[in-house]
Order: sequence, then C-alpha cells, then structure tokens
Amino acid sequence: MEIIEKALEFEKRKHTFKTTSERIESSREVKDLILSLNTIYKKDKDPEIMDLMKRLTVIKQKIEKRLKGRP
Repeated sequence: MEIIEKALEFEKRKHTFKTTSERIESSREVKDLILSLNTIYKKDKDPEIMDLMKRLTVIKQKIEKRLKGRP
C-alpha cells in the first residue's frame, strides 16, 4: 500500500506554492495519486480509501482554482 502512504504524505504537506510550475506539478501529482487510489478502491471497496480520495480531490480543486485565477 505504498500509494496510500504517498497520498497521506501529500495530504499532510504544506500547500503554499510560490510559482505556477509548482502548482502545476502538485496538481499533476495529486491527480495521479487519486487515479491510483481509484484502481485500488475498485478492487477493495474500502470506505477509508474513498474518504482519502475525497480529501485529495478537495486539495486538487483548490490548487486548480488558484491556477485558473479570477476571470
């Protein structure tokens, strides 16, 4: 369950990104983590994995909102 450990580590990390490239890298990383967790979830149907995916999705949405900026 190395992917779950990476996801938990990502979740605990500080999310203050100074540059746009850091935000893009972080967004891609969290997307990969969510997709990897989804494949595990399809097999196990563990509700804890679903909760972790939901928390990571919230983080991803905040990062992407910051990337898009204000209209």
